[in-house]
Amino acid sequence: MIYVKNISYMMSHVFFLVFVYLFMVHRYSKKKTLFICFLSFLFTTVMSQLKLNLFPDSALFYFFTTLTQIIAAQLTGLLISEKRDSRTLFVGLSASNYVVIGSIIAPILYVFTDNVILALAGNLLAHVILLLVLYFNIRNFIVKFCERDLEKSRWEICLIPIFFYCSLSSIAFFPFTLYEHHENILPILFLIITMLVSYVVVLRYLDSETKQVEEYWKNVMFESYIKGLESQNYLVGQSERNLKILRHDMRHYSLMINSLLEQGEYEEIKNITGHINEVVNENKVKHYCENLIVNAILLRLAEQAEALDVELHLDVQVPKQVAVNEYEFAMILANLLENAVIHVTHAPPSKRYVDAKIHCTDKFLLIDIENECTQEVHFDSITGLPKSRRGKGHGLGMQSVQAFCDKMGGTIDCYCENNRFRIILYVKF
Repeated sequence: MIYVKNISYMMSHVFFLVFVYLFMVHRYSKKKTLFICFLSFLFTTVMSQLKLNLFPDSALFYFFTTLTQIIAAQLTGLLISEKRDSRTLFVGLSASNYVVIGSIIAPILYVFTDNVILALAGNLLAHVILLLVLYFNIRNFIVKFCERDLEKSRWEICLIPIFFYCSLSSIAFFPFTLYEHHENILPILFLIITMLVSYVVVLRYLDSETKQVEEYWKNVMFESYIKGLESQNYLVGQSERNLKILRHDMRHYSLMINSLLEQGEYEEIKNITGHINEVVNENKVKHYCENLIVNAILLRLAEQAEALDVELHLDVQVPKQVAVNEYEFAMILANLLENAVIHVTHAPPSKRYVDAKIHCTDKFLLIDIENECTQEVHFDSITGLPKSRRGKGHGLGMQSVQAFCDKMGGTIDCYCENNRFRIILYVKF
């Protein structure tokens, strides 16, 4: 039986690390991450050998050794993960629970068959099936959930795997094992089913929350788009009214010009034609690019900048059809430009301007925005992007920009030098 325990514990350590490796976004390179996992495996395996072989009768030593293994395992997940927060800990603790399920199969099979090979084979098969089912069904969701920045931490969700782990371990392994108390097999099976059902509920809740955030940003973008179209429609109507007045007055201007020609007042004629040209130019509808959605967003942002007494210098080259999702493209433009416009409102009036270059072709997308920076900018240590200083509920715009860039395989570079902030987004199609 001791061989079953030794090999079963070793399998548990291996599958725990495989689970953590596959379900977390890595901070380090593949080689360094695997090396850290290997060191963790060596440590936990040595500790298992100590408690199972050298001090098998010491309950106190077993307890503290197991506690040390748990801490080492969870620290491994936190160490290799890109984001060290409640979600990373939740994934690590959940990995421990699923590994415990696989480990419980070994004593159950051994109790009923008294066959070491069958017990270990069933243990291995249970681990493999659990890993494959989870990998193909929830891995993408878990990775997406871990990558997304949250407004607040979700430490309370870590209580679910903690309590289930303690319950499973206390019934199946400590202070008495299933080898010694066969009557605990049925309760442990019902507890496993309860845990699996609970995880389904939790994951659905997290999935629903993620979708709500995505829908929120879609609504924000559509609201900006609609406001842009409303502004454009208003300007078109106003221009039509002014030009209609001008056409009505052209008969009077024509009579004045003919009269001045007869009198030889050529300078006055120039003044009249200059006035006519000025009225025509004032009533031109602003047209930044051929793309309707992007143009509507830029029109709204230009209106917002004017209301805040900010000069918006735009160099825009966007065709009617673009190689990216138009709504996502418009959303990141709105986020980046609005952040820049709001930031420069703190600058002196003479420095309230934003320079933006927006070029999109069939080969690349370039967004280059530069503005005056009078306040200290705090950059995220992981993404390198600026963090909002406006408190809870802010900063999500930069997260959507990061998500778009990751999705398209692009790069974002930003820096602040000589009181000038600059952010450059580049995507090669």
